[in-house]
Amino acid sequence: DRSAAAPCPGGACSSRTASRQRRSGAAAPWTPTCGSGGRRGRSAAEGAGAARPGGGAPGVKPGLTAACVRQSFLQRLLLWADVLDPLLLLKSADEIRRTRLSIQSTGKTLNEPIQNAQTKQAFLLSLSSVHPDTDDIIPVLFRPPAFLPVSLPLVIASSLQLQARHSFFYQFLFHLYTTGFTLFNGNGTPKADDYSIQEKQIVLSLGAVSYAACIGVLPLVFMNRYMLKSPLTHLIVKKVLPAPLLGLMTAFTVVVTRSPEFDNGIEVMDRNGKVVGVSQKAGEKAVKETAISRAVLFGTTFFLPPVVVYLVERAKMVKTPRTLALLRMFMITSVLTGMLPVSLSMFPQCGEIKRADLEPEILSSTEETEFFYNRGI
Repeated sequence: DRSAAAPCPGGACSSRTASRQRRSGAAAPWTPTCGSGGRRGRSAAEGAGAARPGGGAPGVKPGLTAACVRQSFLQRLLLWADVLDPLLLLKSADEIRRTRLSIQSTGKTLNEPIQNAQTKQAFLLSLSSVHPDTDDIIPVLFRPPAFLPVSLPLVIASSLQLQARHSFFYQFLFHLYTTGFTLFNGNGTPKADDYSIQEKQIVLSLGAVSYAACIGVLPLVFMNRYMLKSPLTHLIVKKVLPAPLLGLMTAFTVVVTRSPEFDNGIEVMDRNGKVVGVSQKAGEKAVKETAISRAVLFGTTFFLPPVVVYLVERAKMVKTPRTLALLRMFMITSVLTGMLPVSLSMFPQCGEIKRADLEPEILSSTEETEFFYNRGI
């Protein structure tokens, strides 16, 4: 078995089922830990194998369980605050592999109290560095802990609203990075073994990045082209429009980049982590939730700092341009730092979809009522 156990940011695995069975005298079923799946390319028929402790049976994904969904927003927020620690980026690939093997060998899960700080750190390292679907180590620049330090300078540069060509360049780099992050952290089903889908995603992503950058600078081009220099126009183009435009465009790039997920579907599992089929509706739900969280993250980040700076400027609390620039940078840094774990915690990474929302061909193969999937981030 190549899979190693690790918890998912969707939530710590609950032990309520096991507790009820212990009280009734029944044997507790194996509850897989959250986070790490195995290699893709398994069919629903292969998912008929029974799960077993300590390893994944054919067609079993020991990373996604019902308990992942039932973690509260606050619990997800606190977990993401730990996962986003930039110091986790300093770990080598060999250390990550050893950590995952040690977690697997101990058989610990997050439904058990973790009193050992080293064990907790091992869980966080696996969460922050390994894709839960493909079991691959994510490139350093596209791991969750790298998102803030890499995207922050691009966000600050994109918010400057300089000349149109400079704004286009900075926004292109900004969307290029966030799109790359989306590619490496989306659901792994569509692109596991099909290189044509990978090529399609790359082409679509480059087109989406270029389009988003063009839309982002369009108001500035329009203002300069028609010499609209009134204070109201300046306020709308440079203060009001950037936030909704950039928020919508980041959501747009997520939808385009991950379009194979709702075109071809993503794998759905039962509460034991057994793959029961591939669902387009689950793919639509996963992409929609990720696009909303991304729009909230950057819409808020581009909206609040200009508002605060504008109010401070109107109140004449700060008079020098340099101080205003420092205040703007401080506000962007603070809002992005605070909103990143909030946006990632809006929806569980281990998403849930009801039986009534799935395709008939999946329902005919199982009697389960609740199904789960990796939402991606």
